[in-house]
Amino acid sequence: MNYRRLGNSDLSVSEISLGSWLTYGAGVEYERGKACLDAAFDAGINFIDTSNVYGLGAAEGFLGRALKGRKRDSYVLATKLYFPVSDADRGLSRKQVLKQIDLSLARLGTDYVDLYQCHRYDAETPIEETMAALSEVVRAGKARCLGFSEWNVAQIAGAFAVPGAERFVSSQPQYSILWRAPEKEVFPYCAKRGVGQIVWSPLAQGVLTGKYRPGQPIPEDSRAASPEMGGFIGRWLNAKTLRAVERLGAVAEKAGLSLPRLALAWVLRRPEVSSAIIGATRPEQVLENAKASGVKLSADVLAAVDQAVSDAVLT
Repeated sequence: MNYRRLGNSDLSVSEISLGSWLTYGAGVEYERGKACLDAAFDAGINFIDTSNVYGLGAAEGFLGRALKGRKRDSYVLATKLYFPVSDADRGLSRKQVLKQIDLSLARLGTDYVDLYQCHRYDAETPIEETMAALSEVVRAGKARCLGFSEWNVAQIAGAFAVPGAERFVSSQPQYSILWRAPEKEVFPYCAKRGVGQIVWSPLAQGVLTGKYRPGQPIPEDSRAASPEMGGFIGRWLNAKTLRAVERLGAVAEKAGLSLPRLALAWVLRRPEVSSAIIGATRPEQVLENAKASGVKLSADVLAAVDQAVSDAVLT
């Protein structure tokens, strides 16, 4: 496993990280989730990402239990806030920031997180209020660093314009061979300000593993077949996209790579990307995906990738 610096922070994170959206504490039972987490550590993954809204706290609770007994400085732990966790609790107001960090820490069974992230932008709260509250969290020792997910350039600039506030070090956008929107503005803007990218859904929720075939039934043991985990995958399960993924599979085979390794190496080709978050329901998936770390793709392979998916890329 290779490691990269996360923006201007002092955090060194594994190129492949383990996420918990829709899986741990929700769609995957404890023992299998724990086996995935153990496999991640065995593979050299040191970066674990979660959120207070995943399973309405259940994912954080799973991690608090599963990480118990591991040396706290042996892994980098990130969580988020913004989305509703109850009828009264949502957003990035000072009240919510200070309340949700304490609830997250209690569920995670730790005194601090390494990275505390705004899961989305809160247009209803002044950015000055949000940044002041986040700065309090850092200065109280409850978080080492700050980040955001899916903010646009104007929103990021507004945060950096708040005088005296702690600075963001990470951005968490969706990014994959099939979804390239952050390349145009977010990547270059963040690079100039020392903000590293932690990309989510680099395998397009499993579509870029090649398990879904055009004209074929959805595999019974797949994420798409699960009521708990399949609610967001529909955008990729169309014939045009699945045919493009088939062509991509041929590119991977010619390059001597599995399709997941090719897809993960593709996002890691960008120096702005500090880590690619994978979701896994089985330990063998974790181990296979971890092998993408350090893979370098030639110019010919990159050109073949673009040709294979030219009619299916969303930007």
